[in-house]
Amino acid sequence: MQTPLLNTKQAAEFLGVSPSTLERDRWAGAKVPFVRICSRSIRYQISDLEEYLNRCTAGSTVTPAQQAST
Repeated sequence: MQTPLLNTKQAAEFLGVSPSTLERDRWAGAKVPFVRICSRSIRYQISDLEEYLNRCTAGSTVTPAQQAST
């Protein structure tokens, strides 16, 4: 069974961001993976959104560069 696809508004709600954030992300190089159905129809797979969130999950607010300087 195929995973249902979310539109931009639904994907934004899933991620806790605004739809315009996802639109800007697509223009800036798409860190959040999306599927282009046709020239004007953008969809997101839930599994891709979950994987994106896992990649973005951090254990600390301190960056590796900040840790190295302490």
